[in-house]
Amino acid sequence: MHRFAWPVALLMMWGSAIAQAQTDPWAAIRRLVGEWSGTSSGKPGDGTVLRRYAFVLNDRYLHETNTSEYPPQKRNKKGERHEHWGLFSYDQQHKALVLRHFHVEGFVNTYRQVAAAGPPDAVVFESVAFENLGAEWKARETYEFVSDDEFVETFDLAPPGKPYQPYSRALLKRVRR
Repeated sequence: MHRFAWPVALLMMWGSAIAQAQTDPWAAIRRLVGEWSGTSSGKPGDGTVLRRYAFVLNDRYLHETNTSEYPPQKRNKKGERHEHWGLFSYDQQHKALVLRHFHVEGFVNTYRQVAAAGPPDAVVFESVAFENLGAEWKARETYEFVSDDEFVETFDLAPPGKPYQPYSRALLKRVRR
């Protein structure tokens, strides 16, 4: 009887982990909570990023605040300060996380989580709607977790009738939980 105790215990722990992941819709992104800083590179040039994620409104939403600074440089002569807010929510009907980004430029992008085709520790969101941008555009946000304290965010855009193209890539490291 004792020779079965260890495999049974492993199966119970594995089953418990699966059940917890299924009952916690936030499991894929919960580790974002905290303050982050890092670097960004891409179409706007090279810059720095400050970001914060916190649960709000009775823990029903994960709120993101972002500020990216791009000093004047060859790829961006004037430089720029980009700000956006994000709100993650859980869509029970589609059983998927939803992300809405509100950009200082007036764009609002709505994304839905999709199955990740890339690295196993990545969370991918693809656009489902835009405000103040043509509906024929597409966008994709990918969060690849390097560790609990580091992740890479890739933002890809697809102009009308064209495939996704990299727009920016940020490497963020945790500053505070």
